[in-house]
Amino acid sequence: MTDQDDEKPIGFEDGMARLEALVADIEAGDLALEDALRAFETGVGLVRKLNDQLTEAEQRVEVLTRAPDGTPRRRPVSDDEL
Repeated sequence: MTDQDDEKPIGFEDGMARLEALVADIEAGDLALEDALRAFETGVGLVRKLNDQLTEAEQRVEVLTRAPDGTPRRRPVSDDEL
């Protein structure tokens, strides 16, 4: 992933797939040191982006589930809602 790729928005699922591929490449142990470091740096960047996306999604869900008076409602998600 280049610096230009860092600026492009990436979907969560695509980001996870890319992260999994990077981890597999690193774990295989076939990368040269510089390539492994570059893959690690890219992975760290992806983790940050994916974490930001999850945080944003959580905030959106909280807004959508507020009570009519604006107070947050928290309840566990049931299995059939997943």
